[in-house]
Amino acid sequence: MTMQAFDVEWDEAGLDALRRRIAACPLPDAPTGTGWTLGCDADFLKRFRDHWLDGYDWRAAIADLNRHTQYRVEIDGVLIHFVHVKTGGRPLLLTHGWPGSHYEFWGVVDQLAQAGFDLVIPSLPGYAFSGKPAQPVGPAGTARLWHRLMTEVLGYPQFLAQGGDWGSLVTAQLGLNHAPAVRAIHLNMLGLRLPDPPQDEAQKAWLAASGAAQQRLSGYSAVQMMKPQSLAWLAAGNPLGQAAWILERFHDWADLRDGDLEQVFGLDHLTTNVMLYVMTDSFASSLLFYNGLIREMAAGVPPRRCETPTGYAAFPGDALMPAPPRSRVEMTFDLVRWSEFDKGGHFAAMEQPALFAADVIAWGDTVWPR
Repeated sequence: MTMQAFDVEWDEAGLDALRRRIAACPLPDAPTGTGWTLGCDADFLKRFRDHWLDGYDWRAAIADLNRHTQYRVEIDGVLIHFVHVKTGGRPLLLTHGWPGSHYEFWGVVDQLAQAGFDLVIPSLPGYAFSGKPAQPVGPAGTARLWHRLMTEVLGYPQFLAQGGDWGSLVTAQLGLNHAPAVRAIHLNMLGLRLPDPPQDEAQKAWLAASGAAQQRLSGYSAVQMMKPQSLAWLAAGNPLGQAAWILERFHDWADLRDGDLEQVFGLDHLTTNVMLYVMTDSFASSLLFYNGLIREMAAGVPPRRCETPTGYAAFPGDALMPAPPRSRVEMTFDLVRWSEFDKGGHFAAMEQPALFAADVIAWGDTVWPR
């Protein structure tokens, strides 16, 4: 397994072709006054399109994506892209989710590196600059790839791991199946759940809230789990349609109590994240991760408690996955650090980078002192 240095290189011809496709995308009529209630808001999508075409600095975005050293390496037949920020400190693996990317950690890299972490930030299989697997890969399969990346490719005997969204399931699988190489984990979403009934009133309330959130917001996941290819056909060649599908999740899952979507994330950041799907033709392949989970679940491995030391950061504004009570996390994980915040949602590292980084640092200093 030989690493190859990698830089983002989007040529002008490819960018011009994308501009033409964006400009040619039709915007169907939308009912007036519905905002985000029926999907991506029409007025916001028009503003996003105009910024994408006329306000977004393509070259600055490429330079930003190349700000940190990155590589690609083939592991078990899958080409894996990863960023590697070396400080000589404790190795920390950061795993993103959907519809995010490795870029969602850009706002915390400097703070974490200054705190003495060697950072490894891979792109999930099928995402961005990683390869497109021949068959769907899920969280457990990705954890096996990450374990080999960290121990065999990069030579770390032990490492720490953090994740939210899909990253929380991958990180939980690392803690379940790859200790003692995985020394401790940190989560900001409870992806791994035991089927135990609620143990107290707080757990009952959380389970009810979680069920309501899934009923309201998880229609997308049913399609992506069971019929991802149909959505891929629908979105093919339509960059603005792909952007609308992605932007709706950022709007619906983030904590927008103190600002709107543009204020919380910034149009440039949102556009770069979309570009990592559109320019790499990975919108379709990223969807397959959902079916990868279904395949792993069909294998019949029962969930069990994770005994790897775990830190948990509960952000209150995650509409898709409401923050669980501490008692529920303790049922599933060996909880050594618990943190609650007053703000922040599903995309914690992007929404509240200072709070996120400070908590990861405090957890790291607990489980692996400097």
